[in-house]
Amino acid sequence: MKEIVIATQNKGKIAEFKQLFEGLEVRSLLDYPTIPDIVEDGMTFAENAAKKAETLATYLNRMVIADDSGLQVDALDGRPGVYSARYAGPSKNDIDNMEKVLRELKDIPSEDRTARFICLIAVASPNQETKIYEGTCEGIISNEARGTNGFGYDPIFYVPDLEKTMAQLTAEEKNKRSHRANALKQLLAHKEEWSS
Repeated sequence: MKEIVIATQNKGKIAEFKQLFEGLEVRSLLDYPTIPDIVEDGMTFAENAAKKAETLATYLNRMVIADDSGLQVDALDGRPGVYSARYAGPSKNDIDNMEKVLRELKDIPSEDRTARFICLIAVASPNQETKIYEGTCEGIISNEARGTNGFGYDPIFYVPDLEKTMAQLTAEEKNKRSHRANALKQLLAHKEEWSS
């Protein structure tokens, strides 16, 4: 396998997958501009990941990997969850999303601001059962945004043992720790399930 297709247009995710799949050519939805938009209307990350992977696998008649990921904040009853990308509205603005979470947590003490990033990766191939792999990363929502690396909620997601937000980590540090990296480890550990 020399090439892999990732069902995303998110440039931040594409960059991460290229680093994680070093040595393979990574293609994305940006390479297939005629593909119609896939509506992510699932109630879970797994449903959304599977829908994206299966739709694109059927369209391209080849194996496709898709992920759905987001932020779960315990004090917000798991929100923003599957709505992470559009939490502050349909424009999918990272800054607006972060500011909404910070506003909702403004009176919550740091010990009660526990959260996790969660990532579900689906691998779909035509006429085969879709495989799902999960990864998480535990942390705390900080009081303010810090760091310029990463995307999404990275600047407010504090990793206590590293004493940094995800946006303050180098790409190498993040790829050892992130929810996407942990899901990918599960994917690669079970390669015989999906690469045959």
